[in-house]
Amino acid sequence: MEHWPAGYARVILDTVDSTMSEAARRAASLALPTWIMAQTQTGGRGRRGKPWIAPQGNLSATLIYKPIASPSDAARRSFLAANALYAALAIYVPADKLSLKWPNDVLLDGRKVAGILLEASGQGASVDWLSIGIGVNLCNVPEGVENAAFGPTSLKANGGWDVTPEGFLTTLAGAFATQEAKLAQFGFNRIRQDWLTNAARLGEVITAKTGNEDISGIFDTIDQDGNLVLITATGPRSIAAAEVYF
Repeated sequence: MEHWPAGYARVILDTVDSTMSEAARRAASLALPTWIMAQTQTGGRGRRGKPWIAPQGNLSATLIYKPIASPSDAARRSFLAANALYAALAIYVPADKLSLKWPNDVLLDGRKVAGILLEASGQGASVDWLSIGIGVNLCNVPEGVENAAFGPTSLKANGGWDVTPEGFLTTLAGAFATQEAKLAQFGFNRIRQDWLTNAARLGEVITAKTGNEDISGIFDTIDQDGNLVLITATGPRSIAAAEVYF
């Protein structure tokens, strides 16, 4: 495991229903933060219960670990994961082609190349464990993705370097460990500022669809809780959950 970060374990499986489900099954016996990768997922899932289509050759992986974190602190780690994904992808494709779409997607030339899904367990002040699922279209563009705000693309389709899922996972795991070190030393505001540096459409008009309403406004920032802040015709709006369109 050349360049694999110290203090993290790695499990690579041929086939699994989903790496998120496998992570939950292994949570009780967890000794170290562990990356679980599968060559094939039979039931991968994305946000809001949507299926995640991952042809073989793309990355399907989940990090499961036990951070000392409140539920809100754990949720904000989606931005940490996005920063790590951006840094890892920028090894294989020009960084100026990449951008981060709130809350947890990575765009490549304006199309979705990677997504992040968080799940946590625990009812107390600190989560029992946190899973961060990451899917990256490395070499194949998924087919059958319907009604997506941002159609899929892949690294290979955009002229990126060829990389195996195992190779990319090593790069990503190192980038994630770096982000965790930044969080420990500088706090969430550093993670937030790094994320905003690479945010898609910052300062431009976008639309957030919450399920109850469509809110359009200038993308001003994300706040200390990771909420999207739009400057609308009636003033600033802080939005905790939505699908973003532009």
